Amino acid sequence: MTFFPPFGPQGGLGPQGVPGQQGPQGGPQPPPSPPPQTIPPQPLAATFAVDPGAISRCMFRYTYIWPRSGPGFWFYPVFVGRTSVSGFRWNGFFWMFSGFDLGRIESFSCF
Repeated sequence: MTFFPPFGPQGGLGPQGVPGQQGPQGGPQPPPSPPPQTIPPQPLAATFAVDPGAISRCMFRYTYIWPRSGPGFWFYPVFVGRTSVSGFRWNGFFWMFSGFDLGRIESFSCF
Protein backbone atom coordinates (compact mmCIF):
# COMPACT_ATOMS: atom_id res chain seq x y z
CA MET A 1 0.00 0.00 0.00
CA THR A 2 1.35 3.45 -0.95
CA PHE A 3 0.87 6.33 1.44
CA PHE A 4 0.53 9.84 0.04
CA PRO A 5 0.85 12.92 2.24
CA PRO A 6 -2.30 15.04 2.69
CA PHE A 7 -1.43 17.26 -0.26
CA GLY A 8 -0.98 14.53 -2.88
CA PRO A 9 1.95 12.43 -4.13
CA GLN A 10 4.23 15.46 -4.61
CA GLY A 11 3.99 16.40 -0.93
CA GLY A 12 3.04 20.04 -1.00
CA LEU A 13 4.24 20.44 2.56
CA GLY A 14 6.80 22.96 3.69
CA PRO A 15 9.51 22.33 6.28
CA GLN A 16 8.35 20.22 9.21
CA GLY A 17 5.05 19.39 7.49
CA VAL A 18 3.82 22.97 7.23
CA PRO A 19 1.67 23.65 4.14
CA GLY A 20 3.31 26.18 1.86
CA GLN A 21 4.82 26.97 -1.50
CA GLN A 22 7.00 24.21 -2.89
CA GLY A 23 9.65 24.26 -5.58
CA PRO A 24 10.33 21.55 -8.16
CA GLN A 25 12.57 19.65 -5.72
CA GLY A 26 10.15 20.13 -2.83
CA GLY A 27 11.97 23.02 -1.14
CA PRO A 28 10.34 26.28 -0.08
CA GLN A 29 9.96 29.01 -2.67
CA PRO A 30 10.35 32.76 -2.16
CA PRO A 31 7.31 34.99 -2.45
CA PRO A 32 6.32 35.80 -6.03
CA SER A 33 6.73 39.57 -5.65
CA PRO A 34 8.83 42.16 -3.77
CA PRO A 35 7.72 43.18 -0.27
CA PRO A 36 5.50 46.22 0.37
CA GLN A 37 7.21 49.56 -0.21
CA THR A 38 5.97 51.04 3.07
CA ILE A 39 7.76 50.04 6.27
CA PRO A 40 5.29 49.57 9.15
CA PRO A 41 5.71 51.45 12.44
CA GLN A 42 7.82 49.55 14.94
CA PRO A 43 5.84 48.02 17.82
CA LEU A 44 6.67 49.65 21.14
CA ALA A 45 7.07 46.47 23.18
CA ALA A 46 10.54 44.94 22.94
CA THR A 47 11.25 41.52 24.41
CA PHE A 48 14.22 39.51 25.61
CA ALA A 49 13.56 37.02 22.80
CA VAL A 50 10.75 36.57 20.32
CA ASP A 51 8.35 33.76 21.18
CA PRO A 52 8.24 31.10 18.43
CA GLY A 53 4.43 30.95 18.74
CA ALA A 54 4.12 34.67 18.12
CA ILE A 55 6.25 34.79 14.99
CA SER A 56 4.77 31.53 13.66
CA ARG A 57 1.58 33.51 12.93
CA CYS A 58 3.69 35.30 10.28
CA MET A 59 4.55 32.12 8.36
CA PHE A 60 4.29 32.66 4.60
CA ARG A 61 3.49 36.37 5.09
CA TYR A 62 5.50 39.51 4.45
CA THR A 63 7.14 40.33 7.78
CA TYR A 64 9.24 43.32 8.75
CA ILE A 65 12.00 42.49 11.25
CA TRP A 66 13.75 44.96 13.56
CA PRO A 67 16.91 43.19 14.76
CA ARG A 68 18.65 44.06 18.04
CA SER A 69 21.50 45.53 16.00
CA GLY A 70 21.60 46.75 12.43
CA PRO A 71 18.89 48.02 10.11
CA GLY A 72 15.45 46.45 9.77
CA PHE A 73 14.55 44.30 6.77
CA TRP A 74 11.70 42.47 5.04
CA PHE A 75 11.49 38.75 5.69
CA TYR A 76 9.20 35.94 4.52
CA PRO A 77 9.36 33.14 7.14
CA VAL A 78 8.85 29.56 6.01
CA PHE A 79 10.03 27.71 9.16
CA VAL A 80 9.98 28.56 12.86
CA GLY A 81 11.83 26.39 15.35
CA ARG A 82 12.16 26.67 19.13
CA THR A 83 15.07 29.12 18.90
CA SER A 84 15.36 30.14 15.26
CA VAL A 85 13.48 31.21 12.16
CA SER A 86 14.34 30.68 8.50
CA GLY A 87 12.91 31.99 5.29
CA PHE A 88 13.60 34.56 2.63
CA ARG A 89 15.19 37.95 3.32
CA TRP A 90 14.75 40.81 0.84
CA ASN A 91 18.13 42.34 -0.08
CA GLY A 92 16.66 45.26 -2.01
CA PHE A 93 16.74 43.40 -5.34
CA PHE A 94 15.67 39.78 -4.74
CA TRP A 95 14.80 37.26 -2.01
CA MET A 96 17.68 35.29 -0.43
CA PHE A 97 17.21 32.28 1.84
CA SER A 98 18.50 32.92 5.36
CA GLY A 99 17.91 32.07 8.98
CA PHE A 100 18.73 33.53 12.35
CA ASP A 101 18.24 33.21 16.09
CA LEU A 102 14.96 34.46 17.57
CA GLY A 103 16.94 36.14 20.35
CA ARG A 104 18.41 38.53 17.76
CA ILE A 105 14.98 39.97 16.92
CA GLU A 106 13.88 43.05 18.85
CA SER A 107 10.42 43.22 17.25
CA PHE A 108 8.51 42.31 14.09
CA SER A 109 5.31 43.07 12.24
CA CYS A 110 3.64 40.93 9.57
CA PHE A 111 0.93 41.45 6.95
